[in-house]
Amino acid sequence: MDKLKVLTVFGTRPEGIKMAPIIKVLSEDKRFIQRVCVTAQHREMLDQVLKIFNITPDYDLDIFQHGQSLTQITTRAMEGLEKIVKEFQPDVLLVQGDTTTVFAGALVGFYHQVKVGHVEAGLRSGNLYSPYPEEANRKMTGVLSHYHFAPTIAAANNLLVENYPSEKIFVTGNTVIDALLRVIDDSYIFEDSFLNSLDYQNKKIILLTAHRRENIGEPMVNIFQAIKRVVEENNDIEVVYPIHLNPNVRSISDKIFGDSDRIHIIEPLDYLPFANLINKCYLVVTDSGGVQEEAPTLGKPVLVVRKETERPEGIEAGTAKLAGIIKEDIYQMISELINDRRKYDEMANAVNPYGDGNASEKIRDILINDYFNNNSF
Repeated sequence: MDKLKVLTVFGTRPEGIKMAPIIKVLSEDKRFIQRVCVTAQHREMLDQVLKIFNITPDYDLDIFQHGQSLTQITTRAMEGLEKIVKEFQPDVLLVQGDTTTVFAGALVGFYHQVKVGHVEAGLRSGNLYSPYPEEANRKMTGVLSHYHFAPTIAAANNLLVENYPSEKIFVTGNTVIDALLRVIDDSYIFEDSFLNSLDYQNKKIILLTAHRRENIGEPMVNIFQAIKRVVEENNDIEVVYPIHLNPNVRSISDKIFGDSDRIHIIEPLDYLPFANLINKCYLVVTDSGGVQEEAPTLGKPVLVVRKETERPEGIEAGTAKLAGIIKEDIYQMISELINDRRKYDEMANAVNPYGDGNASEKIRDILINDYFNNNSF
């Protein structure tokens, strides 16, 4: 029996997390020949994920350079991927999400007439420049994709509105849930003694993540000032902020949080401790994408400090709220959740819209059915 040849491509930590369950499922199935390629668009944070999930790439393009531009990432990734596609000649090239690696991978697949499978397809913010460049990346990747693996019905509907063929759109759930459920441990002990020392039972620990390009500047100042005010007015609140490596983010943080003894600035966390920190915290304030999906799985309310989100399902389900970037709005929303238990419980107990932890198996089955039963290759 012929085997289905799949090239799985990713380059950043979030992609690695969401691709890891798929890699595991395909590697355990004898009907596949799988090769894994990392571009290393991000290097250090990606390596952490590879170690956690015990993934050894077959190809490592190692394209990361300090100060790299989007153009440099795109061209270096494409040049490296083209050689691999010519050598391996995959039937399917899988990409995940909305990074520059995703678009570069999809474009190389298209150039070589390889079927592209887009994992987490159909997310839309409606603003081409927010998040930047992710919104454009995922839209352009959609044009080049043969399989659209949408995480939710809403994402699938976005694709239908854009006139993608319904028979190529599949609602699978989000693979981030698959990954998360594999690593959460209620008795988890951090390697960092400070994180172990926090009083998660009697204090309300707010987990903050903030790094978006479009938030750097006045929006980030507003976010940080609102959080600082909440801390100053509530003695039972502490904030943990695993800060991004971007020096502009660090400069704003130092200026606003520098004298706050209950706002704890720590270095970026590996995925394993970060996921378990979400599980232990009280509330998440974030401008990240993936955290909007992870936190509801663990019953943690999410305040999204952005003007719009490409993950409206969480807003509609009540697991997340769009707090925006206005200081007073952010302050009011955080204050409400820490002082109104009924409001908090409504969000904490809302049904998670992002899947049941079996997205990877669904993607595997779709590929197998199309290859062996539909004879579409």
